Amino acid sequence: MSKLNADILYLIFKKLQNDKKTLYSCLSVNKTWCEIIIPILWNNPWKYFNGDDDTNEKMLLDKIISYLSEESRNNLKNKGIKLSTNLYKRPLFDYISFCRHLNLNAIKRIIINSGKKIILNEIIHLFINENTKFTHLHIPQQFNYQIHLIPGAERCFSEIEFLSCNTSINDNVLDGLIEMCKSIRELELYINIVNNNYKISKLIENPKKLLNVRLLCNYALYLNHDEPFCKIIEDSLIKHSNAIQYFKITKQPTTGILSRFINLKILELNGNYHKLKWDCLEIVSLPFLQILKTIYIPIKPLISLIENTGGYLNEISVNIIPHNDIDNKGIIHAIYTKCPKLKYLKLEFKNSNILELEKLLIKCQHLNGLFFVRTDFDWNNLFEILSKSSPNSLFKFKFHVFRNVDHDSLKLFFDNWKGKHPLLLQFSQKSLEQYSDLIEEYKAEGVVKIFDYNLYNEDFDWI
Repeated sequence: MSKLNADILYLIFKKLQNDKKTLYSCLSVNKTWCEIIIPILWNNPWKYFNGDDDTNEKMLLDKIISYLSEESRNNLKNKGIKLSTNLYKRPLFDYISFCRHLNLNAIKRIIINSGKKIILNEIIHLFINENTKFTHLHIPQQFNYQIHLIPGAERCFSEIEFLSCNTSINDNVLDGLIEMCKSIRELELYINIVNNNYKISKLIENPKKLLNVRLLCNYALYLNHDEPFCKIIEDSLIKHSNAIQYFKITKQPTTGILSRFINLKILELNGNYHKLKWDCLEIVSLPFLQILKTIYIPIKPLISLIENTGGYLNEISVNIIPHNDIDNKGIIHAIYTKCPKLKYLKLEFKNSNILELEKLLIKCQHLNGLFFVRTDFDWNNLFEILSKSSPNSLFKFKFHVFRNVDHDSLKLFFDNWKGKHPLLLQFSQKSLEQYSDLIEEYKAEGVVKIFDYNLYNEDFDWI
């Protein structure tokens, strides 16, 4: 592999861009590998830090500070900031030039945590220059730096594709973004309860084509939200209604905007703990919808929404919403009658609707992964139906269980599964470790490939 063409190596390592551990292990193989991997790691270095790793964040900050000019160092020294003498040696790579994501949220947090808040201005000027072009920009709340006035900013932000900011953004900062960021295709807005900047509608209308939109708010917005402002935002999106393919919202829409997204492919809805009816979904028709993810959204309007899709839904995830047996039967029925291309399903199945589950397995022949939420089935019945009626493509199961799985039921499931594709299983029950000998036996026989006790282990591959 070390002799592969550099372009091929780049494509391979690009596939591993979210696997920091593997990329780090490849850095020391040879010079060619190192020169290919470093730009990939530094394309978006901020994604590897979430505020829980002070040591590595300090190392990252030290690396960035090492690029400061002698003039900047003297300015900081005159302000009483002491920099380690080790930082005067420039790194072998021009790491900053590889950066395509400018996450000012992360930069601000790392600097504040370091106790050197005064260097923020110098660091911002370091990143914004004539030689760097960013594709992604994150603006923090209460950010007052007029970055559009920094020399080189116009070129630096001329190819911005993704923008994330708070709706209480400062007027001067917003004016600069409207002027510079005309190529945005993805927009993420954090909506405030008060002090929203109504001029943000211009930022929404400014791009030629918005494809992805996220409107995010917290629980308090339900109790005391700025309805006129929310209406203005949603009305501003109408210009892009035919182009938008992905939409996420964490509050019930103020207008009927969802009905305008006729070409929508991915929809994420979050009821945010608040008990609203979401009746607006009952009249929404999304003929090209492929992925539907919901949290705290009532079942009845979801049934209507699924029934008004065009048969392209291949992934459905319904989370954390109490409902009765009748509604449960209704949504299962809607799924197996309207979603013949379904590949992945996360849903609560009531014990009374086990026959509906069997119909779903028979009719949805492309199923690849099934996640049972709040499972309270009789395990013998459930495992029998899964082994008898699952399509050939289905061998990945997750179980969030209420009732303990007994040894004999699990053994019977494995026995009945013999001859099929090896199982990938995840359970929320740590107590199943007591059956490790049984599990290892069936792994050796090729019946089980993965058996994981951590239900939300990200290493468990679904798609």
